[in-house]
Amino acid sequence: MSYLAPAGTHIGHVHLQVTDLEKALAFYRDLLGFEVTLLAGGQAAFLSADGYHHHIGLNTWHSRGGRPAQREGAARLYHAAILYAERAGLAAIARRLAAAGYPLTGTADHGVSEALYLDDPDGNGLELYWDRPRAEWPRATDGSLVMYTRPLDMAGLLAA
Repeated sequence: MSYLAPAGTHIGHVHLQVTDLEKALAFYRDLLGFEVTLLAGGQAAFLSADGYHHHIGLNTWHSRGGRPAQREGAARLYHAAILYAERAGLAAIARRLAAAGYPLTGTADHGVSEALYLDDPDGNGLELYWDRPRAEWPRATDGSLVMYTRPLDMAGLLAA
């Protein structure tokens, strides 16, 4: 490999085309708890956690009233991932989603993380997850990272 991204590089935000801005805001703001930092003319919104300028951009510039994301037979973003700093944060949103009756598309224990999977109102895939401390990540005898997909202990998560 001739080039490595500089240390500290990370994905900063995701910007999604949505079909209905108010419906998207009801999900990202009202259910997931992101704060609106900017509304742009009823066609776009920018939302954040913890005072950042924005983690999520939503717009209807080319999609208002259109079709939701297609899961099959089309190239698309598989999912965007929202990282919670602690297991308790993931547990809190899991309880909130359950109380709202919002459906999950899956759950998983990946060894390095625990994850909830769901679609937003426009069919965009989301992963809500927390990373275990690096010292707890599963490793092979040669020290390489071992990731897997196993059933999530949902009762244990909800109790966190």
